[in-house]
Parts: sequence; structure tokens; C-alpha cells
Amino acid sequence: MKKALLATAALIIAAPLAAEAHSDAPSLQNVASQALESDTYAWDFVEGVTTEVGPRQAGTEAEARGRKWAVEWLNARGFANVADEPFEMETWIPGEIHRAEIISPFPQPLVIQPLGGSASTGPDGITAEVVMFESVVALQAAPEGSLAGKIAYISHSMTPTQDGSQYGFAGPARWVGAELAKQRGAIATVIKSVGTDYHRNPHVGGTTFRRADGSTDVGRPVPTPAGALSLPDAANLERMFARANGRPIMMKLTLTPENLGTTLSGNVVGEIVGRNPSLPPVLIACHLDSWWNAPGAFDDGAGCGIVAAAALNVQKTGQPLRTIRVLMAGAEEVGLFGSTAYSKAHIDEKIGVGLESDFGADRIWRFESNFRESNPALHARIAGALARFGVANSTNVANGGADLNIVRDQGGALIDLQQDGTRYFDLHHTPDDTLDKIDPVQLRQNVAVWTTVVGILANENSSIQTGGPIPSAPAIMDK
Repeated sequence: MKKALLATAALIIAAPLAAEAHSDAPSLQNVASQALESDTYAWDFVEGVTTEVGPRQAGTEAEARGRKWAVEWLNARGFANVADEPFEMETWIPGEIHRAEIISPFPQPLVIQPLGGSASTGPDGITAEVVMFESVVALQAAPEGSLAGKIAYISHSMTPTQDGSQYGFAGPARWVGAELAKQRGAIATVIKSVGTDYHRNPHVGGTTFRRADGSTDVGRPVPTPAGALSLPDAANLERMFARANGRPIMMKLTLTPENLGTTLSGNVVGEIVGRNPSLPPVLIACHLDSWWNAPGAFDDGAGCGIVAAAALNVQKTGQPLRTIRVLMAGAEEVGLFGSTAYSKAHIDEKIGVGLESDFGADRIWRFESNFRESNPALHARIAGALARFGVANSTNVANGGADLNIVRDQGGALIDLQQDGTRYFDLHHTPDDTLDKIDPVQLRQNVAVWTTVVGILANENSSIQTGGPIPSAPAIMDK
């Protein structure tokens, strides 16, 4: 009986893959196997964009160079309908001076970087007493006006996890901490970096301030100076509090970011055109921008390489039934401006299914969809095809990557291919997010998995139905 069940399962997995192959082209299964062993597309992309462009801060000339580079890369490899679709955004840059100094009782410099959206202290800086909070919850409990004229310091305790779930716990220190401190009278905010490494590399990222009417906007409209200390420097500051014996900790903070006003960003798109244009396309996404302090190899140059490689590999099996559309979104890091702009511009163009790569380059270990109940056959088929790559099935409901707003807005089908995030927050938003951190073997496993999934989806003739409400988008502050 056991042998019979195994044989039946093998047929269920193999038959659809065989059906998707064209008689004069290699099978999807073989192409994915080749990608696992020898794919070069993904590495070529991430190596090229990090070497030839480098950091790609949203709305700047560097991001524009990145889009131009990506357009040329896609065109050179035969993608159709390649375009840079521009949109306007308010652009913030970090400025030149980033300093934090303890004046007393233990004078010494600390390593700090400004948070996206931070106000400037001016070149002369500000000096004030620092008040420590162990968490955002502790800050929320502080009375109104209790931080008048002071600098708030917010700590947290983040640990590495495979699924990155600790980010949801520690992230609010950056996402909302500065606004909460401002509401209590603080003139500036300093946080323990949201990360898991112990290098003197602050983890940057955006923070959010609130309008007078209660609405929010990233980095607007009434920011205060805000910065992130490296984890070792944050630990040092906390030791100072432990032995100060009631003496005030005085800090001089100097941050000089600038607002450039309205500039252009853009979304880069390209397609592998399908045989049946009446079928909604498969949308595979990543984001092309990075923060200013690193070339963004993990976040998210690798993701763009992975999705582009998957599309090219599927094409090796013959022209797919559905179009495969690659979306390399702009301005993700600073508030999903590219994702929002793409949805607004294309909302009337139905998407068949969406998936995104934006969690580094380490191996994929879990598959999730939002159609496991509504389309169990397709979900099971994909799960079965991924088992050989060490990818587990899951009952979790996919909510899609940050740049898939258009699919959520349409109430469409979503897939999450969960990557191993154990070391992701050692590198996230730091100067260590560099090419040498990418393991080529794990990168190729991503490409093989993506090739398999995209190949199955791009040759799916029936509608990919979803059931129930679409989960909300991930927290927009990254990110």
C-alpha cells in the first residue's frame, strides 16, 4: 500500500510538469534542475548592479542610474515591453554629518546614522539629557510632556529567527518611536538599531511622523531628529545608565539630513510574453532601490536577480501560456511609493497571481499561498513540485511581498516563498549588505524554486481562485 501511494504521489507531481513541457524544449523539471546546479542569471544581475551602480537611494540620481542599468540588462536578455515607468515622490537624503557624543558622565563618541525622514539638528547639533526606555511599550506609558527638552533613547530585544518574525516585535522602535517621543515633548530620538548583529554598523531605515490631522506620511510633515545607534554602541549606552547612579546622561547629537523636494523615481518592468494574451499575467516582483549606506545585495538586488532568472529559465521550456511580468519596483524602502504608483497606473489590468522575492538570498524553506482552500489542487501541485528542493508546504496564508499592492488591491492570488532569515537582520540596512555575503549555492536554490513555481503558474490555463479576504500588506516601513 505504501509503495502504491508513493507511486501515485509521484505521478501527481510529475504529470503536470510533463504537460507543461513543449516537445522540442527541455522540461520544466530539467530546467529547474539545471538552475540549481549552474544558473548564472541571478548572480549576473546582482553582481552587475552592485558593482556598476552601487547604493540606490530612492528618488536620487543613483536610483535613476540603477533603473537605466536594469532596463539595459532586461533588454540585452530578450525581455519584451521593457520600460521605466516614472512617478514623483518627496525625496529625503541623509546629509553629511552623523554624530552622537556622550558629553557626561562618560565622555566618548557613539556610532549613529539618521533614520529616513529625520529632521536636521543643524550643523551645530543639539545637547540634551537622554532618557532611556526599554521598549516602545515603556515609551507609550510615559506621561505627556515628560520628555520636554530631552532626547529619548528606545531599546528592544531582537533575536534571529528563521522566519524573521522578531522584526514585528522590534520594528516599532524605528517605525513609530520617534513620533511617540515627539508627542511627549522629546526634541530628538535615538534608538537601538533594529538588527541582530554586533558590528558597529547602525541599521538605517525609515521612521514615520504624523500630521496634525492624525494622518501619516513617511518622513513628514513635522519630523524631529532621529537616529539609530549600532548595537554595540546601544549596549554601551545602556551600561552607562546602569552605573550613572542618577547622574544625567548628556548627549550631543548632530544629524544633517536634507529634503530635496519632489523628484522622480520609477518602476522598471519587462515581460516574457505568453501565447494567450487573454489570460492574466503572472506578476513577479522585487525592489530596485536600496538605502544609501550599502549597495543592497541582499536587499534587494538578489531578489531582482532571482525573479528575472526565473522568467528567463521558464522561457527555456518554450513560450509560456501566460505572460510573465517582472516588476522591479522603485522607492520601496521609503514607503512603497513604487508599489502604490504601479497599482494606481495598472489597477484595471487583472493580475493572475503575484509573488515577490525580498528577503535576501538564503535558501527557500517554506511555500505558502492564499488559495490553499479555494484551489487545493494547484496548491498541492506546487507544494509537491517543491519538495525535492527541501521546501515545506504550509497552512499559513500568504499576504504577498511589499511591492504587490496591485494584487492585494484586486483581491487576487498570492504566493510567498519564504527564505531563511536567520542571518538576514545581521545585514539588513547596514553597510555589510554587500555581494560577498551572498552564497551562490543558496542563490541558485532560490532560482530553481522560483523557476518551478513560475513555470507551473505561467502554464496554468484555469483561473487561480482565492477564497476569503486578502491579508493586509506587510508593514510599509520595511522594510
